Order: sequence, then C-alpha cells, then structure tokens
Amino acid sequence: MKTMSLALVLAAGLNSCIGNLLLKWSRTSLPPDAGWVQGLASPAFLGGMFFYAVNVVLFAKALDAMDVSVAYPILAGTGFAMLLVASNHFFGEPITLQKSVGIGLIVLGIFISARA
Repeated sequence: MKTMSLALVLAAGLNSCIGNLLLKWSRTSLPPDAGWVQGLASPAFLGGMFFYAVNVVLFAKALDAMDVSVAYPILAGTGFAMLLVASNHFFGEPITLQKSVGIGLIVLGIFISARA
C-alpha cells in the first residue's frame, strides 16, 4: 500500500467527518418553524455537500493504487472514529462504552484486513 494512497484515504475520512458534522449542524441550527427546503439552502448543508464531494474525489484518487476492499474499510472506520470524538466535542454526544468498544473492533478489523 502506497503512503500517498493511505494519506488520501485518511484525508477522505476527515472530509467525510467534517461533512457529517456540517449536516448535523445544518439540522440543529434551523429555527423551529423552518421548512425542509430552507435547510437545504443553509450554508452548513451546502458546506457538508462540498466536503462530501471532496471526500469522493480523494477516495477515487486513492483507489488508483489501493484495493477497494482495503481502502473502504479504512475510510469508513477512520471516519467513524473521528466522528465519535468530534460529535462529542461539538454536540456533546456521549462517548459510551459500547461506542468505544465498537470503534475499537472496527479499527482492529481494519488492521487485520489491511494486512491480508
């Protein structure tokens, strides 16, 4: 696995995390009487879509030199782990024992899959 491809996958995971945080913020920052369409036009929602697009571009480039069966679990797992910490920091979502164990198992699975 090339170092640059791994870096691209990790950067894609970070962009996915940021996109998810912005989508959550776009929903929680709306006034109570806001309509669905108003939420789609919010800067946070549009920013989330932008970061998702960057995620796709980075991931596609990483696939030039990585197997998708290795790259995608790394993308998803690192995205989940980053999101667990970030959602706690920004939204106060709890980091429970179950979530921590689940992330640990995902990371372990990534290491096992990547070595195969």
